[in-house]
Amino acid sequence: MTATAPRGTGAVTPGGGNGAHPPRRAAIAARTLRTDRWWVQPLLTVLALLAFIAYSSFRAFQNAYYFSEPYISPFYSPCLTTACEGDTFPELFTGPAWISPAIYILVFPLGIRMTCYYYRKAYYRSFWLSPPACAVAEPHRRYTGESRLPLLGQNVHRYFLYAALVINVILFYDAVLAFRDETGAWGHMGLGTLILLANATLLALYSLSCHSCRHIVGGRLNSFSKHPLRYRFWTVVSRLNGRHMQFAWASLVSVALADLYVFLLATGTISDLRFF
Repeated sequence: MTATAPRGTGAVTPGGGNGAHPPRRAAIAARTLRTDRWWVQPLLTVLALLAFIAYSSFRAFQNAYYFSEPYISPFYSPCLTTACEGDTFPELFTGPAWISPAIYILVFPLGIRMTCYYYRKAYYRSFWLSPPACAVAEPHRRYTGESRLPLLGQNVHRYFLYAALVINVILFYDAVLAFRDETGAWGHMGLGTLILLANATLLALYSLSCHSCRHIVGGRLNSFSKHPLRYRFWTVVSRLNGRHMQFAWASLVSVALADLYVFLLATGTISDLRFF
């Protein structure tokens, strides 16, 4: 016979006794029992994300200094309007002169990062303190998850991924065009060429390591043995997924640095380092 705990005590019933109340959450008066500097990580995340948001917003609305032959800033690629500088992508329409071409593009990279599983964790903990850290009580009275607006919109993450993958291909196209010189002749390679190529690679790794990409490749299968090719793809994406956080931050830094390098070239602040 299994012993049971008195009603309402919240004690665990040995052997999982039938009909007994489940254990309650521990009632701890202190906000946290941790003695380490748990607040450092969320603080650094806030500062890093705010710095990127401020810089990218300024550059997006500046609408200038985003092209220096043969390089184009990833913030403005693909440049789709007739007002775009340079000749890197077919111009598809004529937009209002007061709207920066970057606005038409940045909504997709912003969308995938805002709805990304890793970034959700990062900014939920750092900006909303939900929760701020393990073993630290959150200040909110209740938790509704992502079942209400605006967090209900996180479900569109997969569609932002599709758009991001298309942009990844275009960024590699830009990197290929960066092997030209100012006259359009092939055979050029400068520091900007390597920066654009590295940025395109990191952004592609970030997209391919996404949790949604892993599900797209190997999800909805009852047996991997019947789908060996998809299983191989799923294995590769799963390995990348283990480094999704690193790719997320590395690509965030690389896209800002790539834009900064083009900006410095376009303003004449520096000259491109030529290898050949």
